[in-house]
Amino acid sequence: MRNLKQIALLLLTVHAAVAQEVKVVKYEQLQEAIAGEKDKLLVVNFWATWCGPCLAELPHFMEVNRENKGDAAFKMILVSLDPVRQLEKVKQVIARRKLETEHYLLDDNARMNEWIPAFDAGWGGGIPATFIYKNGKKAEFVERGLSKAELKNLISNHKN
Repeated sequence: MRNLKQIALLLLTVHAAVAQEVKVVKYEQLQEAIAGEKDKLLVVNFWATWCGPCLAELPHFMEVNRENKGDAAFKMILVSLDPVRQLEKVKQVIARRKLETEHYLLDDNARMNEWIPAFDAGWGGGIPATFIYKNGKKAEFVERGLSKAELKNLISNHKN
């Protein structure tokens, strides 16, 4: 019985470690990752651990992500704008909130005046911010929190 408990604990630890993987990237690397998903409807959400509206909408994003899990033409990624020194905190939030998707931490705050308008000229830099890409091209941008219904509607508008 003790061995079963140890194995279960080990499996949970391994699962948590995998789920907490966060790729620390610069703007160009994030753009490459986004561009590499040309065959998908891609939802990219910018958030931070200190952003109340971001944390409030993340459960909706995870519900929608789970609902689309079997769809090979759909992908969601989360991009943290926390400082890189907060990486462990970001990982803890991801694990605690069961944010089961691909994660990036954009370590390029010194150049934010370059990359914010590069994502969208109308983006004032506020978060949460959500982008929808279809066939590798930006199809939608929203600079505010989204309800589950709003997110589902955005996705369905671009799904076919």
